[in-house]
Amino acid sequence: MNETITNIPLGELHPFPDHPFGVRDDEAMEQTVGSIREYGVLVPAIARPREEGGYELIAGHRRKHACELAGLETMPVIVRDLDRNAAVIIMVDSNIQRENILPSERAKAYKMKLEAIKRQGARHDLTSTQIVQKLSVDKVAEEAGTNREQVRRYIRLNELEPQLMQMVDEGKIGMTPAVEISYLKPDEQKLLIETIDSEQATPSLSQAQRMKRLSQEGKLNDDAMLGIMMEQKKPETWDLKLPMDKIRKYFPRSYTPQRMEETIIKLLENWMKKRQRDQQR
Repeated sequence: MNETITNIPLGELHPFPDHPFGVRDDEAMEQTVGSIREYGVLVPAIARPREEGGYELIAGHRRKHACELAGLETMPVIVRDLDRNAAVIIMVDSNIQRENILPSERAKAYKMKLEAIKRQGARHDLTSTQIVQKLSVDKVAEEAGTNREQVRRYIRLNELEPQLMQMVDEGKIGMTPAVEISYLKPDEQKLLIETIDSEQATPSLSQAQRMKRLSQEGKLNDDAMLGIMMEQKKPETWDLKLPMDKIRKYFPRSYTPQRMEETIIKLLENWMKKRQRDQQR
């Protein structure tokens, strides 16, 4: 299919409604800006016309932002006349394989694509509902290179309160306990947020499972939740040992084992600070 590439002013390109993928000013963005300044935009964006004028970006939000930072006024775009469902599918597919996608972004993207596929395959007879649901989840999983259960787990995260979802994005709550927590009622999730803040601890998988069970039984109140969250988690007992023959080559001959250890700790601290900065962007 022959398609025309048009240079469109950046001001006429509008973001996709409910776009789940964040545009961050990180190291990757700096590299994209540098590439655009040197070579231009190598891969055109994809957009569709808007009824109110201008164009709705489907793929190319990061490229548009990079063009703005590079001082460009236009960018190359392929304009396609697509309906909402087809646009959602292309939008998700063009972003889902990127590195460093947050769990919240993946959760929202999977849900948006699943709903778009279901609308495309919707039938009005009652017997088709479960079949359409199963085939739709299978399609999302296959095209994302994962399995059906993983897609369901990510979609389930959309039931989390925003503050809990943020903790998942920051790595404070693991994926598995987060899925269990998502089954708590909204008021119970808000209570959990308060308890996490007061106890300065996040729930383990076991704790999350017990809270879910109590919630289903109608027994998850303030005292029950606090009792679960006040339990002491079993401390880790393992020690990490690094073989000297593998790390000696990275240090000057004059370095003692103690100085090597101090250097490794300092490098790890810098690495952790960089990760925290990246997560805050």
